[in-house]
Amino acid sequence: MEIRRAGSQPSDKGPAEWFTGTVRIDPLFSPPDPARVAGALVTFEPGARTAWHTHPLGQTLIVTSGLGWAQREGGPVEEIRPGDVVWFPPGEKHWHGASPTTAMSHIAIQEKLDGRNVVWLEHVAEADYRR
Repeated sequence: MEIRRAGSQPSDKGPAEWFTGTVRIDPLFSPPDPARVAGALVTFEPGARTAWHTHPLGQTLIVTSGLGWAQREGGPVEEIRPGDVVWFPPGEKHWHGASPTTAMSHIAIQEKLDGRNVVWLEHVAEADYRR
């Protein structure tokens, strides 16, 4: 058994290559192989969001606070709120983040396939970041 105490893992700043705006990533769990699942608490300041990306085995988001937006390629921008659970199937191109005026936090859970849990793509254009 392993217990990771709250605050025992340092927060990380979301890299500019993968995010627009101010994003904080707080790791929650990433057990060693052969386990494949990992999770993090991700906090987006107003207007912050991910770049477009995919996950080889899909991704689950559990919104914990604020007001966010999420979009899959070809679909509308959807509002996401605390308590909402969002599932992106394997390989589905998508992005997610805060609304323009309200911060949002979610727990992101995804699995690794061949050592990789995400494929980062282009940034979401300002013109496309709207409802």
